Amino acid sequence: MKKLIIFLIILVVIAISGFIFYKEGKLPVNKASEENTMFVIEPGEDLDSIINNLSKENLIRNRLVFYLLVKQKGIERKIQAGDFRLSQSMSAEEIADEFTHGTVDVWVTIPEGLRKEEIAEVMSKTFDISETEFNELATEGYLFPDTYLIPKNPSAQQIIDIMTANFDKQFDEDIQKKAREKGMTDKELLTFASIIEKEANASDKQQIANIMYRRLEEDYPLQVDATVQYALGYQAGEKRWWKKQTTFEDLKYDSPYNTYKYTGLPPAPISNPGRASIEAASNADADTPYMFYLHDGNGNTYYAGTYEQHQSNIEKYLR
Repeated sequence: MKKLIIFLIILVVIAISGFIFYKEGKLPVNKASEENTMFVIEPGEDLDSIINNLSKENLIRNRLVFYLLVKQKGIERKIQAGDFRLSQSMSAEEIADEFTHGTVDVWVTIPEGLRKEEIAEVMSKTFDISETEFNELATEGYLFPDTYLIPKNPSAQQIIDIMTANFDKQFDEDIQKKAREKGMTDKELLTFASIIEKEANASDKQQIANIMYRRLEEDYPLQVDATVQYALGYQAGEKRWWKKQTTFEDLKYDSPYNTYKYTGLPPAPISNPGRASIEAASNADADTPYMFYLHDGNGNTYYAGTYEQHQSNIEKYLR
């Protein structure tokens, strides 16, 4: 009986200690603080990383208590990525709740190779902005593809400014210098890069850039389907901006963007290229033995030096 009483006393002491530990661990680090801290949660960041960063920023008293609190509230999967305005005067519970609905900025990822209308669609779905207004204000090619942290409730112009500011950093002096060495303006090199973005896989960008540059140097048509697809515009039947399959009739479409009908570059970019395509364009070398290329159904690329070899590749890999 005496042992049972001692055991029960120990349990009560442990319970009380645990309660005090948990309660104190949820308290604000500094209730009197009036300073705010911007705290960022990256897309896909796990709970352990978030808690460690909170502790480093001195925003929570106890990592274990915050972990238990999140688990108790069942909100781990509800935590948003983004920017949060936090303070040491906030309790652990207030911070945890803030993570489920209080993001100041919103993460948005724009893949390489979209045209501005597609980017407008993404932004319109994420924010309350007009696609029409975005398209009127944006300039094709200068909306750099990346993952952005964009303030809530932005205007179309604010989004465009954020993306073009990033473009200005990426299209740096080294790229501009190489454009001049090729006798190209910045816009021409960007147009070149936008075509590479739509035509090449990650592994063959440079080789395809070399082939295209050789064609430009020899005044041979680029013959790129993507430029025709850009000219054709929105395909209502397919509900997409890039026609899935171009026909022989499509290739006759009269547009300055049709690189089957006209030699040289189109008048402006056809997509918004990433850094790799911009670099491939700036490093393009016409001294390549190849003049033609094609992609098979599996994404493999085959090169040819002559038209006859190219036709042989077509017969072998596309028919």
